[in-house]
Amino acid sequence: MTYQKKRKRRNRWRKIALISLSVLTAAVTAFISLRLYAQITGAPSLSVPKATIFLDRNGNEIGDRFAAERRYWVSLDEISPFLVDAIIAVEDKDFYEHHGFDYSRIASALLKDIKAFRKVEGASTISQQYARNLYLSLDKTWTRKVNEALIAYRMEVFYDKDVILEGYLNTVYFGHGMYGVEAASKFYFGKPAKELTLAESALLAGIPKGPSIYSPVESMENATNRQQVILSLMETQNYITSEQREHAKAEQIVLKHEEWRDTKLVAPYFLDEVWKEAEKILTDKGRLLSEGGWTIQTTLNVHHQQVAEESIQKWMPNNDLQVGFVAMEPDTGYVTAMVGGREYTASPFNRATQAKRQSGSAMKPILYAAAIEEGFSPLTYLRSEETVFTYDGGRATYEPSNVNGKFAHRPISLAQALAISDNIYAVKTLEEIGYEPFRNVTKRFGVDAKILDTPAMALGTSEVTLEDMTNAYNIIAARGEKTEPVMILSIKDEDGRDVYVRKEGKRKRALLEEDAFILTHLMTGMFDPVFNDYTPATGLSMRAKQTRPYAAKSGTTLSDQYLIGFSPSLTAGIWTGYDVGKQLTEASDKQATKQIWIEFMEKALSGQPAEPFLPPKGVTGVIVDVETGGIAVSACEKKRLIYVKDKDIPDKLCTDPALRAERSSGEKDEGFQLFPFSFFD
Repeated sequence: MTYQKKRKRRNRWRKIALISLSVLTAAVTAFISLRLYAQITGAPSLSVPKATIFLDRNGNEIGDRFAAERRYWVSLDEISPFLVDAIIAVEDKDFYEHHGFDYSRIASALLKDIKAFRKVEGASTISQQYARNLYLSLDKTWTRKVNEALIAYRMEVFYDKDVILEGYLNTVYFGHGMYGVEAASKFYFGKPAKELTLAESALLAGIPKGPSIYSPVESMENATNRQQVILSLMETQNYITSEQREHAKAEQIVLKHEEWRDTKLVAPYFLDEVWKEAEKILTDKGRLLSEGGWTIQTTLNVHHQQVAEESIQKWMPNNDLQVGFVAMEPDTGYVTAMVGGREYTASPFNRATQAKRQSGSAMKPILYAAAIEEGFSPLTYLRSEETVFTYDGGRATYEPSNVNGKFAHRPISLAQALAISDNIYAVKTLEEIGYEPFRNVTKRFGVDAKILDTPAMALGTSEVTLEDMTNAYNIIAARGEKTEPVMILSIKDEDGRDVYVRKEGKRKRALLEEDAFILTHLMTGMFDPVFNDYTPATGLSMRAKQTRPYAAKSGTTLSDQYLIGFSPSLTAGIWTGYDVGKQLTEASDKQATKQIWIEFMEKALSGQPAEPFLPPKGVTGVIVDVETGGIAVSACEKKRLIYVKDKDIPDKLCTDPALRAERSSGEKDEGFQLFPFSFFD
């Protein structure tokens, strides 16, 4: 070999060595720089918004709420091993070996991209996909790929492989608004991810590649074909045996997405109110509802809710008539059911809590609570006849009438006036006791109503919400103890720690127990025909379906219908009417309220023993004559058991001439109190 050839060879080797050294130096520099970049920028946040879960009173899931993505975070041990293996097999078979990048896949994808002069194929590892799910878009650009790689490397430096895998499984998109394996499993199969079979796992694992293409809801054929590919990959990579693959291949897949949609329609108006209340509770505790991941246990009774919805569906006429409904427990104040309209998807406006409408005669029990405190009794008699009331210093007049335009034209008792809903009696009562006692009781009962100094206030012309009015009746049902609507029992954070637990404190008294009992039994009169007069007792149309004692009151205006009532253990209120400027004229519109209310109460309490309203100490039962208020004897036909305070037991017989003359004259007798029991006595 000549000298020149040797020299050329030495130069060539020097160049190769220099290039190699340069490449090695560049690689080491790049690695050090990358490591320094990772150390300086620190660990990327893995925080993602999580869905808030709602539970009913018994701890069963009834719905969820999420910010932008429906996601229920679960740990790796809460996911079927089949699903974990299937995801790794199809998405990143070397996941546990690489440090964030699969160089062979990158090289293959790079060659294809160069040939096409554009970004056509990805080579993302699970770490890179997780980085994209957290921070990046789905655009196929080199800029995004570089950022994706940098974030993935930082993840690999600071987080364990299982942490990364768990995060990916909880953020990957499975179509139909479902993010993460738990949400996807519940949507497609109606079960938690830990219960998935091999066949279901392989089917689910194929969806992220193209949710619009491989979702079994969109195309079962495409989904099944990809499932078979994944099962083959799992067998090749020794995750499963050939026997397992064949068994999974033959398994019949049953989708449950329709059932899932149905579960998300449970009490939507109620859950909206829970969401608002939860926001207040968490704000007071220095937390934000937007953190997500909350588990909120509510007071909802699913049976009550279903009965309410079914009754409304059955009895509401086929027109634009709207409805609001609330059910509560007297002993706790727990709201057990709520309906805010006929169709939530058409109108989320809650007519039970947001709409303020005139309650009509449903306001009378609150007025009469004030009257009882001011000395009225069930046997306080006032004359029912055409009456012109003056107010505003004599500058204005008011002439009320009754529903049918008729009057008794004689004195009637408070018991009968409430049963037949006599309007003259109510206005005279307000005139006699004054406006301030009425305002005070209204306020104590938690009703947000503007009580003006006008006689029409006695007939429920102030605007109120159904929730407020139902709670007021719930206070009466609770024997006068103050209740407030309760919808949340507890709130846990995403780690299962209690942030809020409702504690039952000692309740204040809004009404004396004796007065509450007397008022309760006054309200049983609307179901009893013994009170029929120039007009029938207002609840007789419900009597045929009634199997237990109820205390209730209806209310009607030109545009609104109310009915609120209770048993000793359950209170329910309903409003029906039109949203905008239309009066109630059709018979079907006017019948709906009572039919829905009685059907709800009967079905909600079905299977439970009929509960009587039990008198407290200091109250005694007496059989009296309805027309005179005297102690009943055989010569008096309209007899009824009433309850009076011990000091007010009547001392005259119904046949007493002086008593009969007194009733004819219309003078009020402060000494007698009439109070009807239910028709079961």
